[in-house]
Amino acid sequence: MRLRPIPVSGETIPTVGLGTWRTFDIGASATEREPLREVLRRFVEAEGRVIDSSPMYGAAEGVVGDLAADLGILDALFVATKVWTSGRAAGVAQMERSLTRLRRRRLDLMQIHNLLDWRTHLRTLRDWKEAGRIRYLGVTHYASSGYDELERVLRSEPIDFVQVNYSLGEREAEQRILPLARDRGVAVLVNRPFSAGDLFRRMRGRPLPPWAAEFDCESWAQFFLKWILAHPAVTCAIPATSQPQHLVDNMKAGVGALPDPATRERMGALAEAR
Repeated sequence: MRLRPIPVSGETIPTVGLGTWRTFDIGASATEREPLREVLRRFVEAEGRVIDSSPMYGAAEGVVGDLAADLGILDALFVATKVWTSGRAAGVAQMERSLTRLRRRRLDLMQIHNLLDWRTHLRTLRDWKEAGRIRYLGVTHYASSGYDELERVLRSEPIDFVQVNYSLGEREAEQRILPLARDRGVAVLVNRPFSAGDLFRRMRGRPLPPWAAEFDCESWAQFFLKWILAHPAVTCAIPATSQPQHLVDNMKAGVGALPDPATRERMGALAEAR
């Protein structure tokens, strides 16, 4: 598995992680949870570490915590989650619940989701980082309409991580956010790498081009992920899945060659063709 450094510390993390939006928001029955248990098991087996969740993802944090504890892999994971509320007291209460649900005494990364009340929460996160309750702090935004404010925060505040949408179907982040993150030494987590499934729908019935083999690509999922990972500002992409076979396929994107800039342009042109 390809590793990339977190600029602020030099610590390396795998380039392919695991998201939990929708996929991990399930009930408590063993039957319902078994596929996700297998997803987590294979994730760690494939040298994955970074798993991203949120208290806004329903039961996801608790499911991650329960299954990771059952598998004995809590210490093997780099766990990221978010705070998304207003006010210091509400933010602290939400983060404390996240720690409990994820079964952690310390979180690897806490992110201010969609910049909601970010000035308040950033002060709290700095306090928590100083106290050793979190290792890194970050900010996120899911919509390009929020990138003006996100850019101002990245320029004015020392931030460890930023999380944004980025894919062959959503390229707005590459205009300003990704170059700025690289210049400022901010690690980048990429969510929605498949554009909420739209990229698969766009390619339905179309064969993978033979030249994809030149960068060790065997599937459309790997094609989409390797295009993202070839951007020099990207630290880790976090595709979500509840299917073990899809997890295995996704993880292979972090192994082998990546497309060069010219090939990356060719990939973009292919994705845009109808």
